[in-house]
Amino acid sequence: MPENTQPEQNQSLTGAPSPEEQEAAQAANEFDALTMAQAELATLQAKNTELADSYLRAKAEAENARRRAEDEIAKARKFALESFAESLLPVADSLEAGLAIKDVTPEQIREGAAATLKQLKSALERNKVIEINPAGGTKFDPHQHQAISMVPAEQDANTVVSVLQKGYLIAERVLRPALVTVAAPKEI
Repeated sequence: MPENTQPEQNQSLTGAPSPEEQEAAQAANEFDALTMAQAELATLQAKNTELADSYLRAKAEAENARRRAEDEIAKARKFALESFAESLLPVADSLEAGLAIKDVTPEQIREGAAATLKQLKSALERNKVIEINPAGGTKFDPHQHQAISMVPAEQDANTVVSVLQKGYLIAERVLRPALVTVAAPKEI
């Protein structure tokens, strides 16, 4: 036994670790590094799971928001049409009432038609359907007017001479252009 203790004493005196101590220290360092790597891996896996869950929740929320928006758009269209139809019902009622009268004079028909037309125009305006009826001499606008013909006239070329059929805008968008005749360029 004294032989075994002597090398240890020699190493302790010189300060250099034995190969067994070096191996043990290296194994301890590797174990510590492995433990730290496993802990970091566990942390990253937890973060990955958390991010995947957040992603799925956000995706589901976006899909629900898209569905709600589509439903709201469908309802808005439905109710807009409903409102427009509702504003036209008095016009239909007036026409039916006028047709129900048996003995009527031409003046009464004219008065009833004028009152019904007024109701119709009012209903259209409430629903943002605006008349396009350019005055004579107005510059021709291809976005709102459709030229049916060019006619010789005393006014400037490319101006409206007469309106053959009124046009209409709905919410500032052309529903139907006004059909017009346009002044032809003057021949020299």
